[in-house]
Amino acid sequence: MDKLKQLESFVSVATRGSLTAAARAEGVAPAIMGRRLDALEERLGVKLLVRTTRRISLTHEGSAFLEDCQRVLADIANAEASVSAGGVKASGHLRITAPAGFGRRHVAPLVPKFREAHRDVTISLNLSDRVIDLAAEGYDCAVRVGDLRDSSLVSVRLAENRRLCVATPGYLERHGAPQHPSELVKFDCLTLSSDASQTRGWAFRVAKAEGDEVIHLKPGGPLDCSDGQVLHDWCLAGYGIAWRSTWEVEHDIAAGRLTEVLAAFAAPPNGIYAVFPQRKHLPLRVRLWIDFLKHNYGQPAFWQAGADHP
Repeated sequence: MDKLKQLESFVSVATRGSLTAAARAEGVAPAIMGRRLDALEERLGVKLLVRTTRRISLTHEGSAFLEDCQRVLADIANAEASVSAGGVKASGHLRITAPAGFGRRHVAPLVPKFREAHRDVTISLNLSDRVIDLAAEGYDCAVRVGDLRDSSLVSVRLAENRRLCVATPGYLERHGAPQHPSELVKFDCLTLSSDASQTRGWAFRVAKAEGDEVIHLKPGGPLDCSDGQVLHDWCLAGYGIAWRSTWEVEHDIAAGRLTEVLAAFAAPPNGIYAVFPQRKHLPLRVRLWIDFLKHNYGQPAFWQAGADHP
């Protein structure tokens, strides 16, 4: 208990910059705060604060120790909150971000439901196809689809995602269906325009003498667009073949509005992830949000319900 009180006093003094202010906030004499700091420095064998009559400043070791202490105290507060009032109780502001199309369909509907379960949490949702620097821009968590390039982030795999070639039954009746990816050149392919983020093209797994290999093709067609939702709409209208994610078209396939083609050549699945700047000392609200996503995304009916869920 004395060790915890020493840490709390150190953080209070360091953040307020004054023994007097920290003592006043706790309702004790400044001398008591001073003795706690002396005991802490003696126990650690290192100088944490430089104290003069005018000001208090952190040493290099003190600056590093302050950050660790704040995390430890936050963890303790979260642990206490998690069992208060007989159950989990999160609080604070949660800032999350997701890709625009995926976020509209599969993140935004869950946000108010999460808030209903955790009334002391407020939430900001940013939907953008720009890859956001979470730490620099102050976001707690991002949902991302596909390969993760930023190794500085910690990720939790929430669900699998595949990319499929799809078309309407009507389009396939009129034009037939490709039997090999190389035949796509004969069909109207609905593609992302060159300024969009999908630069490698459509991925397929094909058999080679030495084993299966993933290849990338950039089929052409009379229509392209920088917005994936538009391509989805054009595909549903029967204008051609599109290469879309299962999260976007699975409910259309289940309802018979779209048919998968080239299924034997589908590339291996990638993932849908929750990513955050670091694993340790996550606020309770972030941990609960990630668990909430994982639970919902783990239900097959969630994806088949489409935009009308949950």
